Amino acid sequence: MCGIWALFGSDECLSVQCLSAMKIAHRGPDAFRFENVNGFTNCCFGFHRLAVVDQLYGMQPIRVKKFPYLWLCYNGEIYNFKQLQKQFGFEYQTLVDGEVILHLYNRGGIEQTASLLDGVFAFILLDTANRKVFLARDTYGVRPLFKVLTDDGFLGVCSEAKGLINLKHSTSLCPKVEPFLPGHYEVLDLKPSGKVASVELVKFHSYKDEPLHAVCDTVETLPSGFDLETVKSNIRILFENAVRKRLMAHRRIGCLLSGGLDSSLVAAVLLKLMKETNINYPLQTFAIGMENSPDLLAARKVAAHIGSEHHEVIFNSEEGIQAIEEVIFSLETYDITTVRASIGMYLVSKYIRKKTDSVVIFSGEGSDELTQGYIYFHKAPSPEEAAEESERLLKELYLFDVLRADRTTAAHGLELRVPFLDHRFTSYYLSLPAELRIPKNGIEKYLLRQSFEDSNLLPKEILWRPKEAFSDGIASVKKSWFSILQDYIDQQVDDLLLEKAAEKYPFNPPKTKESYYYRQIFEKHYSGQSSWLPHYWMPRWVKATDPSARTLKHYKSATQE
Repeated sequence: MCGIWALFGSDECLSVQCLSAMKIAHRGPDAFRFENVNGFTNCCFGFHRLAVVDQLYGMQPIRVKKFPYLWLCYNGEIYNFKQLQKQFGFEYQTLVDGEVILHLYNRGGIEQTASLLDGVFAFILLDTANRKVFLARDTYGVRPLFKVLTDDGFLGVCSEAKGLINLKHSTSLCPKVEPFLPGHYEVLDLKPSGKVASVELVKFHSYKDEPLHAVCDTVETLPSGFDLETVKSNIRILFENAVRKRLMAHRRIGCLLSGGLDSSLVAAVLLKLMKETNINYPLQTFAIGMENSPDLLAARKVAAHIGSEHHEVIFNSEEGIQAIEEVIFSLETYDITTVRASIGMYLVSKYIRKKTDSVVIFSGEGSDELTQGYIYFHKAPSPEEAAEESERLLKELYLFDVLRADRTTAAHGLELRVPFLDHRFTSYYLSLPAELRIPKNGIEKYLLRQSFEDSNLLPKEILWRPKEAFSDGIASVKKSWFSILQDYIDQQVDDLLLEKAAEKYPFNPPKTKESYYYRQIFEKHYSGQSSWLPHYWMPRWVKATDPSARTLKHYKSATQE
Protein backbone atom coordinates (compact mmCIF):
# COMPACT_ATOMS: atom_id res chain seq x y z
CA MET A 1 0.00 0.00 0.00
CA CYS A 2 1.56 3.25 -1.15
CA GLY A 3 0.63 6.67 -2.45
CA ILE A 4 1.29 7.42 -6.11
CA TRP A 5 1.13 10.81 -7.80
CA ALA A 6 2.22 12.05 -11.24
CA LEU A 7 1.88 15.13 -13.43
CA PHE A 8 2.35 15.48 -17.18
CA GLY A 9 2.46 18.85 -18.92
CA SER A 10 2.28 21.12 -15.89
CA ASP A 11 2.35 24.86 -16.71
CA GLU A 12 3.11 25.72 -13.11
CA CYS A 13 6.35 25.32 -11.18
CA LEU A 14 6.70 21.68 -10.12
CA SER A 15 8.13 22.64 -6.72
CA VAL A 16 4.78 24.34 -5.98
CA GLN A 17 2.70 21.53 -7.47
CA CYS A 18 4.46 18.86 -5.43
CA LEU A 19 2.88 20.28 -2.27
CA SER A 20 -0.28 18.54 -3.49
CA ALA A 21 1.57 15.22 -3.42
CA MET A 22 2.06 15.65 0.32
CA LYS A 23 -1.71 15.40 0.84
CA ILE A 24 -1.39 11.60 0.52
CA ALA A 25 1.70 11.19 2.74
CA HIS A 26 -0.31 8.96 5.12
CA ARG A 27 -0.37 6.22 2.47
CA GLY A 28 3.40 5.75 2.66
CA PRO A 29 4.96 6.74 5.98
CA ASP A 30 8.32 5.02 5.34
CA ALA A 31 9.81 7.13 2.53
CA PHE A 32 9.05 9.80 -0.08
CA ARG A 33 10.54 10.49 -3.51
CA PHE A 34 9.86 13.23 -6.02
CA GLU A 35 11.43 12.68 -9.45
CA ASN A 36 11.42 14.68 -12.67
CA VAL A 37 11.29 12.89 -16.02
CA ASN A 38 14.44 13.24 -18.16
CA GLY A 39 13.76 15.39 -21.21
CA PHE A 40 10.32 16.47 -19.97
CA THR A 41 10.84 19.26 -17.46
CA ASN A 42 7.11 19.63 -16.78
CA CYS A 43 6.52 15.95 -15.98
CA CYS A 44 7.20 14.32 -12.64
CA PHE A 45 6.38 11.46 -10.27
CA GLY A 46 5.75 11.56 -6.53
CA PHE A 47 5.78 8.44 -4.38
CA HIS A 48 5.02 7.75 -0.72
CA ARG A 49 6.25 4.33 0.34
CA LEU A 50 4.97 1.80 2.81
CA ALA A 51 7.75 -0.80 2.74
CA VAL A 52 6.11 -4.23 2.60
CA VAL A 53 8.46 -5.99 0.14
CA ASP A 54 12.14 -5.41 -0.86
CA GLN A 55 13.35 -2.96 1.77
CA LEU A 56 16.46 -2.13 -0.31
CA TYR A 57 15.25 -1.57 -3.89
CA GLY A 58 11.56 -0.88 -3.41
CA MET A 59 11.53 2.87 -4.04
CA GLN A 60 9.60 4.26 -7.00
CA PRO A 61 9.30 5.19 -9.78
CA ILE A 62 10.72 1.76 -10.59
CA ARG A 63 13.31 1.80 -13.37
CA VAL A 64 15.51 -1.11 -14.40
CA LYS A 65 18.69 -1.24 -16.53
CA LYS A 66 17.06 -3.44 -19.16
CA PHE A 67 14.33 -0.85 -19.92
CA PRO A 68 15.81 2.62 -19.24
CA TYR A 69 12.91 4.26 -21.12
CA LEU A 70 10.22 2.83 -18.80
CA TRP A 71 9.05 4.53 -15.60
CA LEU A 72 6.57 2.82 -13.27
CA CYS A 73 4.72 4.17 -10.27
CA TYR A 74 2.31 1.62 -8.81
CA ASN A 75 0.31 0.91 -5.68
CA GLY A 76 -0.69 -2.67 -5.00
CA GLU A 77 0.46 -6.26 -4.80
CA ILE A 78 0.95 -8.63 -7.71
CA TYR A 79 0.55 -12.10 -6.24
CA ASN A 80 1.61 -14.09 -9.31
CA PHE A 81 4.88 -12.27 -10.12
CA LYS A 82 6.95 -15.41 -9.42
CA GLN A 83 4.73 -17.65 -11.55
CA LEU A 84 4.94 -15.13 -14.41
CA GLN A 85 8.72 -15.02 -14.04
CA LYS A 86 8.88 -18.80 -14.34
CA GLN A 87 6.46 -18.95 -17.26
CA PHE A 88 8.15 -16.27 -19.39
CA GLY A 89 11.75 -16.47 -18.14
CA PHE A 90 11.87 -12.89 -16.86
CA GLU A 91 15.10 -11.74 -15.19
CA TYR A 92 14.16 -9.48 -12.27
CA GLN A 93 16.51 -6.79 -11.00
CA THR A 94 14.65 -6.25 -7.70
CA LEU A 95 12.46 -8.20 -5.29
CA VAL A 96 9.54 -5.84 -5.92
CA ASP A 97 6.48 -7.71 -7.20
CA GLY A 98 5.49 -4.74 -9.39
CA GLU A 99 8.66 -5.03 -11.49
CA VAL A 100 6.81 -7.73 -13.46
CA ILE A 101 4.67 -4.95 -15.01
CA LEU A 102 7.73 -3.63 -16.89
CA HIS A 103 8.64 -7.09 -18.21
CA LEU A 104 5.08 -7.95 -19.23
CA TYR A 105 4.66 -4.63 -21.03
CA ASN A 106 7.93 -5.09 -22.92
CA ARG A 107 6.89 -8.60 -23.90
CA GLY A 108 3.26 -8.11 -24.96
CA GLY A 109 1.99 -4.55 -24.52
CA ILE A 110 -0.46 -3.00 -22.10
CA GLU A 111 -3.54 -5.20 -22.78
CA GLN A 112 -1.70 -8.41 -21.96
CA THR A 113 0.04 -6.78 -19.00
CA ALA A 114 -3.17 -5.70 -17.26
CA SER A 115 -4.92 -9.01 -18.01
CA LEU A 116 -2.14 -11.23 -16.63
CA LEU A 117 -1.76 -9.47 -13.28
CA ASP A 118 -3.26 -11.42 -10.42
CA GLY A 119 -3.57 -8.92 -7.63
CA VAL A 120 -4.70 -5.46 -6.71
CA PHE A 121 -3.14 -2.48 -8.41
CA ALA A 122 -3.30 1.04 -9.67
CA PHE A 123 -0.39 2.14 -11.84
CA ILE A 124 1.09 4.83 -14.04
CA LEU A 125 3.50 3.53 -16.67
CA LEU A 126 5.53 5.92 -18.82
CA ASP A 127 7.26 4.79 -22.01
CA THR A 128 9.49 7.65 -23.17
CA ALA A 129 10.79 5.68 -26.19
CA ASN A 130 7.29 5.37 -27.68
CA ARG A 131 5.92 8.54 -26.07
CA LYS A 132 3.06 6.80 -24.25
CA VAL A 133 1.50 7.05 -20.81
CA PHE A 134 -0.62 4.17 -19.48
CA LEU A 135 -2.97 4.15 -16.49
CA ALA A 136 -4.59 0.98 -15.13
CA ARG A 137 -6.63 -0.19 -12.16
CA ASP A 138 -7.57 -3.64 -10.86
CA THR A 139 -10.93 -5.31 -11.52
CA TYR A 140 -12.70 -4.21 -8.33
CA GLY A 141 -10.78 -1.00 -7.68
CA VAL A 142 -9.33 -2.35 -4.43
CA ARG A 143 -6.50 0.12 -4.96
CA PRO A 144 -7.72 3.67 -5.61
CA LEU A 145 -6.84 5.95 -8.53
CA PHE A 146 -8.02 9.42 -9.52
CA LYS A 147 -7.16 11.55 -12.51
CA VAL A 148 -7.64 15.02 -13.89
CA LEU A 149 -7.19 15.75 -17.61
CA THR A 150 -7.67 19.26 -18.99
CA ASP A 151 -8.66 20.21 -22.54
CA ASP A 152 -5.13 21.40 -23.25
CA GLY A 153 -3.53 18.09 -22.21
CA PHE A 154 -2.41 18.60 -18.61
CA LEU A 155 -2.72 15.28 -16.75
CA GLY A 156 -2.63 14.69 -13.01
CA VAL A 157 -2.94 11.22 -11.45
CA CYS A 158 -3.11 10.32 -7.78
CA SER A 159 -4.13 7.56 -5.35
CA GLU A 160 -6.60 9.92 -3.71
CA ALA A 161 -8.52 12.91 -5.03
CA LYS A 162 -7.14 15.18 -2.31
CA GLY A 163 -3.77 15.13 -4.10
CA LEU A 164 -5.29 16.69 -7.25
CA ILE A 165 -7.97 19.18 -6.21
CA ASN A 166 -5.55 22.05 -5.47
CA LEU A 167 -3.29 21.69 -8.50
CA LYS A 168 -2.50 24.95 -10.25
CA HIS A 169 -3.23 25.26 -13.95
CA SER A 170 -3.28 28.12 -16.41
CA THR A 171 -6.87 27.62 -17.57
CA SER A 172 -9.40 29.52 -15.50
CA LEU A 173 -11.94 26.68 -15.14
CA CYS A 174 -11.39 24.15 -12.34
CA PRO A 175 -10.46 20.90 -14.08
CA LYS A 176 -12.68 17.90 -13.21
CA VAL A 177 -11.15 15.34 -10.86
CA GLU A 178 -12.72 11.90 -11.26
CA PRO A 179 -12.14 8.31 -10.17
CA PHE A 180 -10.42 6.08 -12.71
CA LEU A 181 -12.71 3.17 -13.55
CA PRO A 182 -11.79 -0.28 -12.12
CA GLY A 183 -10.96 -3.03 -14.60
CA HIS A 184 -9.80 -0.51 -17.22
CA TYR A 185 -6.58 0.80 -18.71
CA GLU A 186 -6.10 4.05 -20.59
CA VAL A 187 -3.59 4.83 -23.32
CA LEU A 188 -2.40 8.44 -23.74
CA ASP A 189 0.02 9.95 -26.24
CA LEU A 190 2.83 12.00 -24.71
CA LYS A 191 3.62 15.06 -26.81
CA PRO A 192 7.08 16.70 -26.98
CA SER A 193 5.61 19.51 -24.87
CA GLY A 194 4.91 17.05 -22.02
CA LYS A 195 1.15 17.40 -22.55
CA VAL A 196 -0.92 14.29 -23.25
CA ALA A 197 -3.87 13.27 -25.41
CA SER A 198 -6.13 10.34 -24.51
CA VAL A 199 -6.17 7.64 -27.22
CA GLU A 200 -8.44 4.98 -25.72
CA LEU A 201 -9.98 3.70 -22.49
CA VAL A 202 -10.32 -0.10 -22.52
CA LYS A 203 -12.06 -2.54 -20.19
CA PHE A 204 -9.58 -5.39 -19.84
CA HIS A 205 -11.46 -7.70 -17.47
CA SER A 206 -15.06 -8.40 -16.55
CA TYR A 207 -15.42 -9.98 -13.10
CA LYS A 208 -17.71 -12.74 -14.47
CA ASP A 209 -15.00 -14.01 -16.83
CA GLU A 210 -12.29 -16.32 -15.58
CA PRO A 211 -9.16 -14.14 -15.57
CA LEU A 212 -6.43 -14.71 -18.15
CA HIS A 213 -3.89 -15.25 -15.37
CA ALA A 214 -5.75 -18.40 -14.21
CA VAL A 215 -3.52 -20.37 -16.61
CA CYS A 216 -0.50 -19.76 -14.36
CA ASP A 217 -2.28 -20.01 -11.01
CA THR A 218 -1.07 -22.34 -8.26
CA VAL A 219 -4.49 -24.02 -8.25
CA GLU A 220 -4.89 -25.97 -11.45
CA THR A 221 -8.12 -26.91 -13.22
CA LEU A 222 -10.99 -27.53 -10.83
CA PRO A 223 -13.57 -30.32 -11.17
CA SER A 224 -16.51 -29.13 -13.28
CA GLY A 225 -20.21 -29.64 -12.68
CA PHE A 226 -22.69 -28.10 -10.28
CA ASP A 227 -23.43 -30.95 -7.92
CA LEU A 228 -23.36 -29.55 -4.38
CA GLU A 229 -20.34 -31.46 -3.02
CA THR A 230 -18.16 -30.44 -6.00
CA VAL A 231 -19.23 -26.80 -5.67
CA LYS A 232 -18.58 -26.72 -1.92
CA SER A 233 -15.13 -28.29 -2.39
CA ASN A 234 -14.22 -25.81 -5.15
CA ILE A 235 -15.31 -22.86 -2.98
CA ARG A 236 -13.08 -24.07 -0.13
CA ILE A 237 -10.09 -24.69 -2.44
CA LEU A 238 -10.34 -21.30 -4.14
CA PHE A 239 -10.93 -19.34 -0.95
CA GLU A 240 -7.98 -20.99 0.77
CA ASN A 241 -5.88 -20.22 -2.31
CA ALA A 242 -7.03 -16.58 -2.19
CA VAL A 243 -5.83 -16.24 1.40
CA ARG A 244 -2.59 -18.18 0.78
CA LYS A 245 -1.39 -15.99 -2.09
CA ARG A 246 -2.00 -12.88 0.07
CA LEU A 247 0.51 -14.01 2.70
CA MET A 248 3.20 -12.32 0.60
CA ALA A 249 4.73 -9.75 3.01
CA HIS A 250 7.93 -8.80 4.83
CA ARG A 251 5.89 -6.99 7.51
CA ARG A 252 3.67 -8.41 10.24
CA ILE A 253 0.23 -9.69 9.22
CA GLY A 254 -2.92 -8.96 11.25
CA CYS A 255 -6.65 -9.38 10.69
CA LEU A 256 -9.79 -7.36 11.39
CA LEU A 257 -12.35 -9.52 13.18
CA SER A 258 -15.93 -8.35 13.69
CA GLY A 259 -17.20 -11.79 14.66
CA GLY A 260 -19.40 -11.93 11.57
CA LEU A 261 -19.10 -14.74 9.04
CA ASP A 262 -16.79 -12.98 6.56
CA SER A 263 -14.02 -11.67 8.79
CA SER A 264 -14.21 -14.83 10.93
CA LEU A 265 -13.67 -17.08 7.89
CA VAL A 266 -10.76 -14.92 6.74
CA ALA A 267 -9.15 -15.00 10.22
CA ALA A 268 -9.63 -18.78 10.65
CA VAL A 269 -8.20 -19.69 7.23
CA LEU A 270 -5.42 -17.11 7.62
CA LEU A 271 -4.27 -18.53 10.95
CA LYS A 272 -4.39 -22.10 9.62
CA LEU A 273 -2.24 -21.16 6.60
CA MET A 274 0.22 -19.09 8.67
CA LYS A 275 0.90 -22.22 10.73
CA GLU A 276 1.28 -24.35 7.60
CA THR A 277 3.77 -21.90 6.05
CA ASN A 278 5.76 -21.61 9.31
CA ILE A 279 5.09 -17.93 9.93
CA ASN A 280 6.37 -17.95 13.48
CA TYR A 281 4.54 -15.08 15.16
CA PRO A 282 0.98 -15.16 16.52
CA LEU A 283 -1.81 -13.70 14.39
CA GLN A 284 -3.13 -10.51 15.93
CA THR A 285 -6.88 -10.05 15.46
CA PHE A 286 -8.68 -6.76 16.09
CA ALA A 287 -12.29 -6.10 17.06
CA ILE A 288 -13.93 -2.74 17.76
CA GLY A 289 -17.18 -1.84 19.45
CA MET A 290 -18.95 -0.08 22.25
CA GLU A 291 -19.37 -1.84 25.60
CA ASN A 292 -21.33 -5.12 25.20
CA SER A 293 -21.70 -4.80 21.44
CA PRO A 294 -22.64 -8.00 19.54
CA ASP A 295 -19.45 -7.75 17.44
CA LEU A 296 -17.12 -7.74 20.47
CA LEU A 297 -18.81 -10.77 22.01
CA ALA A 298 -18.83 -12.75 18.75
CA ALA A 299 -15.22 -11.80 17.89
CA ARG A 300 -14.09 -12.96 21.34
CA LYS A 301 -15.62 -16.40 20.65
CA VAL A 302 -13.89 -16.68 17.27
CA ALA A 303 -10.50 -15.58 18.62
CA ALA A 304 -10.73 -18.15 21.43
CA HIS A 305 -11.69 -20.88 18.93
CA ILE A 306 -8.89 -20.19 16.43
CA GLY A 307 -6.26 -19.16 19.02
CA SER A 308 -5.32 -15.66 17.84
CA GLU A 309 -3.73 -12.89 19.92
CA HIS A 310 -6.91 -10.87 20.24
CA HIS A 311 -7.20 -7.10 20.76
CA GLU A 312 -10.44 -5.30 21.63
CA VAL A 313 -10.84 -1.60 20.94
CA ILE A 314 -13.70 -0.11 22.94
CA PHE A 315 -14.91 3.36 22.01
CA ASN A 316 -17.71 5.57 23.27
CA SER A 317 -20.21 7.67 21.35
CA GLU A 318 -18.23 10.87 21.98
CA GLU A 319 -15.05 9.43 20.41
CA GLY A 320 -17.05 8.20 17.42
CA ILE A 321 -18.74 11.57 16.91
CA GLN A 322 -15.44 13.44 17.24
CA ALA A 323 -13.96 11.34 14.43
CA ILE A 324 -16.69 12.16 11.85
CA GLU A 325 -14.93 15.09 10.17
CA GLU A 326 -11.52 13.45 9.82
CA VAL A 327 -13.22 10.28 8.55
CA ILE A 328 -15.14 12.17 5.82
CA PHE A 329 -11.92 13.98 4.84
CA SER A 330 -10.13 10.62 4.53
CA LEU A 331 -13.01 8.94 2.66
CA GLU A 332 -13.75 11.65 0.07
CA THR A 333 -17.43 10.70 0.16
CA TYR A 334 -20.63 11.72 1.95
CA ASP A 335 -22.51 8.44 1.50
CA ILE A 336 -24.47 7.74 4.69
CA THR A 337 -23.78 4.07 5.29
CA THR A 338 -20.13 4.43 4.21
CA VAL A 339 -19.50 7.19 6.75
CA ARG A 340 -21.26 5.27 9.55
CA ALA A 341 -19.32 2.07 8.93
CA SER A 342 -16.02 3.90 8.44
CA ILE A 343 -15.87 5.41 11.91
CA GLY A 344 -15.30 2.05 13.63
CA MET A 345 -12.83 0.93 10.97
CA TYR A 346 -10.94 4.24 11.17
CA LEU A 347 -10.64 4.03 14.96
CA VAL A 348 -9.49 0.39 14.96
CA SER A 349 -6.90 1.21 12.26
CA LYS A 350 -5.63 4.08 14.41
CA TYR A 351 -5.21 1.66 17.31
CA ILE A 352 -3.36 -0.91 15.15
CA ARG A 353 -0.91 1.73 13.93
CA LYS A 354 -0.21 3.17 17.39
CA LYS A 355 -0.23 0.08 19.58
CA THR A 356 0.98 -2.84 17.45
CA ASP A 357 3.47 -3.73 14.73
CA SER A 358 0.89 -5.32 12.39
CA VAL A 359 0.94 -3.53 9.03
CA VAL A 360 -0.61 -5.94 6.48
CA ILE A 361 -4.25 -6.26 7.50
CA PHE A 362 -6.66 -8.90 6.21
CA SER A 363 -10.38 -8.13 6.08
CA GLY A 364 -13.69 -9.57 4.85
CA GLU A 365 -14.80 -6.92 2.32
CA GLY A 366 -16.52 -8.06 -0.86
CA SER A 367 -18.28 -11.11 0.56
CA ASP A 368 -21.68 -9.44 1.05
CA GLU A 369 -21.75 -8.29 -2.55
CA LEU A 370 -20.47 -11.56 -3.97
CA THR A 371 -22.39 -14.06 -1.84
CA GLN A 372 -25.62 -12.04 -1.46
CA GLY A 373 -25.10 -11.28 2.20
CA TYR A 374 -27.24 -8.18 2.61
CA ILE A 375 -30.51 -8.80 4.40
CA TYR A 376 -32.58 -7.28 1.58
CA PHE A 377 -31.57 -10.22 -0.67
CA HIS A 378 -34.29 -12.17 1.15
CA LYS A 379 -36.78 -9.95 -0.74
CA ALA A 380 -35.33 -10.56 -4.22
CA PRO A 381 -38.17 -11.34 -6.68
CA SER A 382 -36.17 -14.14 -8.34
CA PRO A 383 -32.74 -15.82 -8.23
CA GLU A 384 -31.90 -14.12 -11.55
CA GLU A 385 -32.65 -10.65 -10.17
CA ALA A 386 -30.63 -11.45 -7.06
CA ALA A 387 -27.69 -12.43 -9.31
CA GLU A 388 -28.00 -9.17 -11.27
CA GLU A 389 -28.06 -7.17 -8.04
CA SER A 390 -24.96 -9.00 -6.81
CA GLU A 391 -23.13 -8.02 -9.99
CA ARG A 392 -24.26 -4.39 -9.72
CA LEU A 393 -22.94 -4.23 -6.15
CA LEU A 394 -19.59 -5.69 -7.20
CA LYS A 395 -19.32 -3.16 -10.02
CA GLU A 396 -19.91 -0.30 -7.55
CA LEU A 397 -17.72 -1.62 -4.74
CA TYR A 398 -15.08 1.04 -5.48
CA LEU A 399 -17.61 3.73 -4.51
CA PHE A 400 -18.64 2.13 -1.23
CA ASP A 401 -17.16 -0.76 0.81
CA VAL A 402 -13.84 -0.99 -1.00
CA LEU A 403 -13.45 2.79 -0.76
CA ARG A 404 -14.17 2.63 2.99
CA ALA A 405 -11.76 -0.23 3.56
CA ASP A 406 -8.91 1.41 1.64
CA ARG A 407 -9.19 4.95 3.02
CA THR A 408 -9.75 4.08 6.68
CA THR A 409 -6.70 1.78 6.77
CA ALA A 410 -4.51 3.88 4.45
CA ALA A 411 -5.16 6.94 6.64
CA HIS A 412 -3.03 5.16 9.24
CA GLY A 413 -0.39 3.68 6.93
CA LEU A 414 -1.79 0.12 6.88
CA GLU A 415 -2.09 -2.18 3.87
CA LEU A 416 -5.40 -3.97 3.38
CA ARG A 417 -5.82 -7.44 1.87
CA VAL A 418 -9.26 -8.69 0.81
CA PRO A 419 -9.30 -12.39 -0.21
CA PHE A 420 -13.05 -12.46 -0.97
CA LEU A 421 -12.30 -10.26 -4.00
CA ASP A 422 -9.75 -12.67 -5.45
CA HIS A 423 -10.38 -12.77 -9.24
CA ARG A 424 -10.38 -16.54 -9.47
CA PHE A 425 -12.69 -16.98 -6.47
CA THR A 426 -15.20 -14.34 -7.58
CA SER A 427 -15.40 -15.50 -11.21
CA TYR A 428 -16.06 -19.07 -10.04
CA TYR A 429 -18.74 -18.02 -7.55
CA LEU A 430 -20.48 -15.87 -10.18
CA SER A 431 -20.43 -18.77 -12.65
CA LEU A 432 -22.64 -20.88 -10.34
CA PRO A 433 -26.36 -21.21 -11.13
CA ALA A 434 -28.35 -18.27 -9.73
CA GLU A 435 -30.59 -20.49 -7.58
CA LEU A 436 -27.54 -21.92 -5.75
CA ARG A 437 -26.46 -18.46 -4.56
CA ILE A 438 -29.68 -17.09 -3.05
CA PRO A 439 -30.53 -17.04 0.70
CA LYS A 440 -32.15 -20.26 1.92
CA ASN A 441 -34.20 -21.16 4.99
CA GLY A 442 -34.19 -17.50 6.00
CA ILE A 443 -30.37 -17.42 6.05
CA GLU A 444 -28.26 -15.28 3.74
CA LYS A 445 -24.91 -16.54 2.31
CA TYR A 446 -26.26 -20.05 2.74
CA LEU A 447 -23.94 -21.65 0.15
CA LEU A 448 -20.81 -20.07 1.64
CA ARG A 449 -21.76 -21.21 5.16
CA GLN A 450 -22.60 -24.70 3.89
CA SER A 451 -19.22 -24.96 2.16
CA PHE A 452 -17.34 -24.62 5.46
CA GLU A 453 -19.81 -26.48 7.68
CA ASP A 454 -17.67 -29.60 8.13
CA SER A 455 -14.32 -27.82 8.31
CA ASN A 456 -14.34 -27.07 12.08
CA LEU A 457 -12.75 -23.73 11.25
CA LEU A 458 -15.41 -21.84 13.21
CA PRO A 459 -17.90 -22.47 16.02
CA LYS A 460 -21.31 -23.38 14.57
CA GLU A 461 -23.02 -20.33 16.11
CA ILE A 462 -20.55 -18.05 14.30
CA LEU A 463 -20.73 -19.91 10.99
CA TRP A 464 -24.51 -19.48 11.05
CA ARG A 465 -24.60 -16.03 12.74
CA PRO A 466 -27.14 -13.78 10.94
CA LYS A 467 -25.91 -10.74 9.02
CA GLU A 468 -25.12 -7.71 11.16
CA ALA A 469 -23.99 -4.53 9.40
CA PHE A 470 -20.57 -3.41 10.69
CA SER A 471 -21.93 0.04 11.56
CA ASP A 472 -24.68 -1.61 13.64
CA GLY A 473 -22.80 -4.51 15.22
CA ILE A 474 -20.28 -2.21 16.91
CA ALA A 475 -23.06 -0.75 19.11
CA SER A 476 -25.38 -2.45 21.56
CA VAL A 477 -28.70 -3.86 20.41
CA LYS A 478 -30.58 -1.47 22.70
CA LYS A 479 -29.28 1.53 20.77
CA SER A 480 -27.79 1.27 17.27
CA TRP A 481 -24.78 3.31 16.21
CA PHE A 482 -26.92 5.03 13.57
CA SER A 483 -29.43 6.08 16.29
CA ILE A 484 -26.62 7.54 18.41
CA LEU A 485 -25.35 9.51 15.40
CA GLN A 486 -28.83 10.72 14.50
CA ASP A 487 -29.56 11.91 18.05
CA TYR A 488 -26.37 13.98 18.08
CA ILE A 489 -26.83 15.38 14.56
CA ASP A 490 -30.45 16.29 15.27
CA GLN A 491 -29.10 19.01 17.54
CA GLN A 492 -26.56 20.23 14.96
CA VAL A 493 -28.77 20.72 11.89
CA ASP A 494 -31.67 23.16 11.94
CA ASP A 495 -35.02 22.05 10.46
CA LEU A 496 -34.97 25.05 8.11
CA LEU A 497 -31.59 24.01 6.67
CA LEU A 498 -32.98 20.59 5.83
CA GLU A 499 -36.06 22.12 4.18
CA LYS A 500 -33.81 24.10 1.83
CA ALA A 501 -31.32 21.27 1.27
CA ALA A 502 -32.39 20.62 -2.34
CA GLU A 503 -31.72 24.27 -3.23
CA LYS A 504 -28.26 24.26 -1.68
CA TYR A 505 -27.32 20.77 -2.88
CA PRO A 506 -29.34 19.99 -6.04
CA PHE A 507 -27.21 16.91 -6.84
CA ASN A 508 -27.96 14.01 -4.44
CA PRO A 509 -29.95 16.32 -2.16
CA PRO A 510 -29.84 15.27 1.53
CA LYS A 511 -33.17 13.87 2.76
CA THR A 512 -32.27 13.60 6.45
CA LYS A 513 -30.37 15.71 8.96
CA GLU A 514 -27.69 13.04 9.12
CA SER A 515 -27.04 13.13 5.36
CA TYR A 516 -27.13 16.95 5.44
CA TYR A 517 -24.50 17.00 8.21
CA TYR A 518 -22.15 14.67 6.28
CA ARG A 519 -22.66 16.67 3.09
CA GLN A 520 -21.73 19.95 4.83
CA ILE A 521 -18.45 18.47 6.01
CA PHE A 522 -17.73 16.98 2.57
CA GLU A 523 -18.36 20.32 0.81
CA LYS A 524 -16.08 22.09 3.29
CA HIS A 525 -13.15 19.94 2.11
CA TYR A 526 -14.22 19.05 -1.44
CA SER A 527 -16.42 21.87 -2.62
CA GLY A 528 -18.25 21.18 -5.88
CA GLN A 529 -17.10 17.54 -6.10
CA SER A 530 -20.40 15.88 -5.12
CA SER A 531 -20.48 13.90 -8.40
CA TRP A 532 -17.79 11.57 -7.00
CA LEU A 533 -20.77 9.79 -5.43
CA PRO A 534 -23.28 9.02 -8.22
CA HIS A 535 -25.98 7.90 -5.74
CA TYR A 536 -26.43 6.89 -2.10
CA TRP A 537 -26.11 3.24 -1.10
CA MET A 538 -29.60 1.92 -0.26
CA PRO A 539 -31.17 -1.55 -0.06
CA ARG A 540 -33.42 -2.70 -2.91
CA TRP A 541 -36.86 -4.37 -3.06
CA VAL A 542 -37.86 -2.86 0.29
CA LYS A 543 -39.32 0.53 1.13
CA ALA A 544 -36.25 1.65 3.06
CA THR A 545 -35.63 5.22 4.11
CA ASP A 546 -32.37 4.32 5.87
CA PRO A 547 -29.52 2.04 4.74
CA SER A 548 -29.15 0.33 8.15
CA ALA A 549 -29.99 -3.39 8.27
CA ARG A 550 -31.54 -2.88 11.69
CA THR A 551 -34.34 -0.80 10.18
CA LEU A 552 -35.46 -3.71 7.97
CA LYS A 553 -38.27 -6.00 9.16
CA HIS A 554 -36.18 -9.11 8.56
CA TYR A 555 -33.54 -8.04 11.09
CA LYS A 556 -33.75 -9.84 14.40
CA SER A 557 -30.92 -9.66 16.89
CA ALA A 558 -29.59 -12.85 18.39
CA THR A 559 -30.38 -11.40 21.81
CA GLN A 560 -34.08 -11.31 20.90
CA GLU A 561 -34.26 -14.92 19.80
